Amino acid sequence: MNLLKALAKISGLTLLSRILGLVREVLIANLFGAGMMTDAFNVAFRLPNLLRRLFAEGAFSQAFVPILSEYRTQRSEADTHTLVNRVATLLGVIVLLITVLGVIGAPFVIQATASGFANHPEKFALTVELTRVTFPYIFFMAMVALSAGVLNTWSHFSIPAVTPVLLNVAMIVMALFAAPWFDKPVTALAWGAFIGGCLQLAIQIPALARIGMLPRFDLHFRDPGVIRILKLMGPATLGVSVAQVSLLINTAFASWLPTGSVSWLTYADRLMEFPAGLLGVALGTILLPSLSRLNAAGDKEAFSSMLDWGLRLALLLTLPAALALCILSVPLTSTLFQHGAFSASDVLQTRQALVAYSVGLCGLILVKILAPAFYSRQDIRTPLRFAIISLFATQVMNVLFVMVGPLRHAGLALSIGLAASLNALLLYRGLRRKEVFMPQPGWWAFSGKLLLALCVMGVVLWFAMGSEQDWLHAPTSRRLLWLTGLTFAGAGSYFVTLFALGFRLADFKRRAAA
Repeated sequence: MNLLKALAKISGLTLLSRILGLVREVLIANLFGAGMMTDAFNVAFRLPNLLRRLFAEGAFSQAFVPILSEYRTQRSEADTHTLVNRVATLLGVIVLLITVLGVIGAPFVIQATASGFANHPEKFALTVELTRVTFPYIFFMAMVALSAGVLNTWSHFSIPAVTPVLLNVAMIVMALFAAPWFDKPVTALAWGAFIGGCLQLAIQIPALARIGMLPRFDLHFRDPGVIRILKLMGPATLGVSVAQVSLLINTAFASWLPTGSVSWLTYADRLMEFPAGLLGVALGTILLPSLSRLNAAGDKEAFSSMLDWGLRLALLLTLPAALALCILSVPLTSTLFQHGAFSASDVLQTRQALVAYSVGLCGLILVKILAPAFYSRQDIRTPLRFAIISLFATQVMNVLFVMVGPLRHAGLALSIGLAASLNALLLYRGLRRKEVFMPQPGWWAFSGKLLLALCVMGVVLWFAMGSEQDWLHAPTSRRLLWLTGLTFAGAGSYFVTLFALGFRLADFKRRAAA
């Protein structure tokens, strides 16, 4: 399988999901703005959505896929199916119990994750009500994550990649057509999340049945394979997803800030997740099975070469995305969100968070590539140690930026990005020290050409963008046409410069490990 082709397919499907997610956020901004209702929904959906990111976007796979690949390579199909059955059963029972406890104890969940809401009884009560509707999404996502791990191991990437589309479709339909039927219209969004979770799980079933890996109930606590996965799962979740754990903690900080802070961060996060999903998630998804097979085969040179390919491709595509998010923060935010209840003031507040997020975008994506290199080797201690360091650094920066400094909600975004960059640096240094990764020749020339192309793109975008005030007062149609032109101008100047410097698409083609 051509990995570049697989990356393009996954990124394309992820792009569809992200576009619909953006439509969802634009619709929410238009209908509800950035006030009490959106703050309540965003907090209520924050924990389930965090679990989605932890499970569906790779953390569960870091523990599950290497063991599953080993079984598929070295054992019979019956043994492999037994492992899937027992992991699915145990995971399902545990997460179902957590879901029930979360629904019953919703007030305690909100008190723990958004303690500042307790000072506003109406907001707190609404958040609890919405949490009880959205919390079962955790169960659906756990099962979807397991299904995706199985399908990706069999190199069936399309179904897992297209699954998030169903969530966005469900929420959009509920917001457009069901909201007027609820006493509190924002409740329609919560039920959209519930329905979307059901649909995402349902679409996996036929695909699993076709490869003969549809799970059956088989509760067995002492299965050696299950025990190995459980030992990897906890550290893997924290190690690869420390930014998402930090995001949850940051919600507690944001709940004490002015009303709208949670929503401004959420809208900025949605824009930042566009490139993070297209690049980081997609690259991590296709790299993990190949790295696991190469490690099992003991081919250190091919392992290092595969990782080098992933890092170069990530930097090639991530750095221009981060620069564009920073320069075009107002054009993007005003064009997409400045409608209805979302004001010019909300645009400027969201801009601050988006610029802060863009600083750490590269680090966020590199973590999704570097951490799997450890987990493919079933090394859980090293990335866990780095994750804890990064998590601690995030909270120190929160205090410095938010409690002491003047950055407020933007400081919360900046702390996540800087901590992710620290995590990526520690992971990279760890791989070099263990001599697992040896950079291939040509990095200095590659970096110099990349820097030149970024400078060209930055100059083009800066001068073509014009005044930020013009964006705040221009009609929507003009903003949309202007932003479309800027996008083509920026991408065109970047890739034309790279082409002139000798970059060719064929240079980045790569075959998956057999």
